[in-house]
Amino acid sequence: MLKLRSSGLSCGVCANFRIPIPRCYMNSITTSSIDVKPKVPLYLRPPSFSASLSELTKWHKWAKNLASSVGSSFINLDNGPDSTLLRRELNWLLQDLIELQYRSVILSRLESGNNENPDVSVALRAPLEEMYCVWRQRIEKRRPFQYVVGCEHWRDLVLSVQEGVLIPRPETEVIIDLVEGVALNNAPELAQSFWADLGTGSGAIAIATARALATHARGDACGRVIATDLSSVAVAVATSNVQRYGLQDVVEVRKGSWFEPLKDVQGKLAGVLSNPPYIPSGDISGLQAEVGQHEPILALDGGISGTNDLLHLIDGVASMLKPGGFFAFETNGEQQCKFLVEYIENEKPGSFRDMNIVSDFAGIQRFVMGFCR
Repeated sequence: MLKLRSSGLSCGVCANFRIPIPRCYMNSITTSSIDVKPKVPLYLRPPSFSASLSELTKWHKWAKNLASSVGSSFINLDNGPDSTLLRRELNWLLQDLIELQYRSVILSRLESGNNENPDVSVALRAPLEEMYCVWRQRIEKRRPFQYVVGCEHWRDLVLSVQEGVLIPRPETEVIIDLVEGVALNNAPELAQSFWADLGTGSGAIAIATARALATHARGDACGRVIATDLSSVAVAVATSNVQRYGLQDVVEVRKGSWFEPLKDVQGKLAGVLSNPPYIPSGDISGLQAEVGQHEPILALDGGISGTNDLLHLIDGVASMLKPGGFFAFETNGEQQCKFLVEYIENEKPGSFRDMNIVSDFAGIQRFVMGFCR
């Protein structure tokens, strides 16, 4: 779990351990009640199980053959993973599964086919019976690899994810680049106020924003982040991720829809960020199986044109931001961006300044950003 993984998950046209940060000691905000217990990612489970090397070798050979049988069929079907990517995922799964102390030795023997001492016991974080089941789900049911291992690497974070929570995508990292490179560089005082991450999912944007605020804070004054989500599962998972990174005094997770949980900070926010649902309803059935059949529809479906939630955010953000406050929203790209800018210019004249459309890593115009007047 020490290197960045990219599973190739695509959403429409989109294609390490704790790192301490300076703590900001402020009066705490009561966190929303959690009614869902998040699952523990595989790499964080204790190595409470074991199997002989011969049993593990048998499973590895079976899993590799199952991955190889896919060939390019998933690519041809819906631009899904090919055998090469699946075998790479299998190696990542083994890294999470095998107890750390002898991991490199065991992995080397599995790859080389070394059958010396086949009865030696290997400490595992899950039973092999479960591994047969989850790898079959990965291939036959197209269950996302991130749900199989229970986490996703995003920027320098390792975030817990599970069914019911959107898997954070690499392109969404650009939002944090905008927070640091545009908002905080141009207006450093924004690092000392409240920010909001709407539809937080795993808490990725909220956690990364909190760390950025701490880096840019002056003295002991540090900003806070309020993360909202309508999903009880997302609230539980985001809260767990916040706690694992020691940010529970800086990031508060609230359950509710968009701006509804933020009435106490209306007009006081320094920044509003969101990666909302933006896939047109008619496009959902054509998504990669890992996305359309497994990730939460609530986090994907943006209505007929894909802009229902984006327009709601645009309509509400001016009243939530304080003068000079910053916003950045992710979109489905290109036409949605242009539509939103035109909507702001026509329907919200004089509300914002320095609006801009920003491209993602693939050069697709993906983000709309600006400042409140």
